Amino acid sequence: MKSEGRKIIATNKDARFRYFIEDTFEAGLVLTGTEVKSLRTGKAQLSDAYVFIKDGEAFLSNAHIEEYTHGNRENHNPLRIRKLLLNKKEIEQISAAVNEKGKTVVPTQMYFTKGKAKVEIGIGKGKKLHDKRDSIKERDSKREMDRARKR
Repeated sequence: MKSEGRKIIATNKDARFRYFIEDTFEAGLVLTGTEVKSLRTGKAQLSDAYVFIKDGEAFLSNAHIEEYTHGNRENHNPLRIRKLLLNKKEIEQISAAVNEKGKTVVPTQMYFTKGKAKVEIGIGKGKKLHDKRDSIKERDSKREMDRARKR
C-alpha cells in the first residue's frame, strides 16, 4: 500500500475509534537493525501503543515489532520502549496538550518515507460511549452505501 510516497506498515484503527484525533505529528524512530528488517516485512502492531514524554524526550511504548525471523541471539525485544525523534517545539506542544485534562498521545500509523521509518502520532481526546456508537452507525451506513453502489 503506497499513498503520498508512504509505504504503510501498520495502522492503529482503534485510536480513531477511541479518540477524537485533534492534531498529528510525524516522528522518526530510533531502531535497531533487526527492527528495521522486521518492519520491512510488515510485522508491527500499534493497537495498545502510546507515547509518553520524559525529560524533554518522547518515547513510544507498547508498540509490538515482531522479532526478525533470521535474527541471531542479538535480536531485539519486541515490546521495548523506542525513542521518537521530534523537534523541541513539537515536544513542548505535545507535553502542553497532554497536561490538559482528558488528552493523550497515541500512534495512528507507522510507515516508511524515503527509506526512513516514521510514526504518525496524534493528540486525542477520549470519546464517550455515545460517540463510539455514532462512529459505529456512521461506519455501517457507509458500508451499506458502498454495497448499494456496487450493485
